[in-house]
Amino acid sequence: MTPVLEIKGLDVDYGVGDEAVRAVRDVHLTLNRGEVLGLAGESGSGKSTLAYGLTRLLAPPGVIRGGEVIYHPENAEPYDVLKLNHKQLRDFRWAETSIVFQGAMNSLNPVHKVSTQLVDVIKAHEPDTTRAGRAARAKDLLKLVGISADRLDAYPHQLSGGMRQRVMIAMALALEPRVVIMDEPTTALDVVMQRQILGQLVELRERLGFSVLFITHDLSLLVEFSDRIAIMYGGRIVEQAPASALYRDALHPYSFGLLNSFPALRGPRRELSGIPGSPPDTRGMPAGCAFHPRCPKAFEPCDSKIPVLGLPGGDASREVACFLHPVATP
Repeated sequence: MTPVLEIKGLDVDYGVGDEAVRAVRDVHLTLNRGEVLGLAGESGSGKSTLAYGLTRLLAPPGVIRGGEVIYHPENAEPYDVLKLNHKQLRDFRWAETSIVFQGAMNSLNPVHKVSTQLVDVIKAHEPDTTRAGRAARAKDLLKLVGISADRLDAYPHQLSGGMRQRVMIAMALALEPRVVIMDEPTTALDVVMQRQILGQLVELRERLGFSVLFITHDLSLLVEFSDRIAIMYGGRIVEQAPASALYRDALHPYSFGLLNSFPALRGPRRELSGIPGSPPDTRGMPAGCAFHPRCPKAFEPCDSKIPVLGLPGGDASREVACFLHPVATP
């Protein structure tokens, strides 16, 4: 498959010196053209920090310590997002890559109409468009996400939570980006509305051809809507695989624990079980594998060595970082 975004060895800290918290550590991840890549993990695993790091939206004291974020444009040479100047970065955001933030449905300005906020996005990045052209585009964007044009003059408080979330998705698609990053986009919505919005997003992806990095703690959503899934723990990717393969046979004990924390949608019933213990404190990570204090299968090397993410048994479709599965590094 053709990559559109490659994250190579990304390190992100909060703070400096000995007091720095290493939130993202040596992350390697590839988003391919036209796919939905899910990123799952518990709160504090580094998912949102990864999204803000690769788009350079980190707020102080967040600092990118190393790595590359290689973007592959449609008709130009690849470039490192981390090396863009301010103007280049502004062009990259929204036009090439857009992000729907966590709690995005509450991000709309409460004193401006929906139409004004959609038009402002278009005007900021395409100032040469006419007023009539921007208004028509705003109408088309709402139609794209299943909202009727008569809602253009509505204020955010006059819309339901699901409709506000769809407006934010419309805003993210305003400049036809090739990558859409969604950070916990449906957390505050009920289950029915979650699946309606995600189903619509997948339909739009198939129609418009953009790629999606879908970040959530809800692995059941990723299994249903993603092509591939990456599992994050303690700031590192511990496993990634096609969604069907991960659901059928998770290799990392942490992935296995996440899958067994929700009921199967089909097939035989299975006993639900939680993961013992709590996520690690990123201010003082345990030595070796970060999961070993909670792992029921931990053995001698786990508490002293960090497993390398690699190909288990030569299977090029998936990667795992676990001493239970000897790997060849890709």
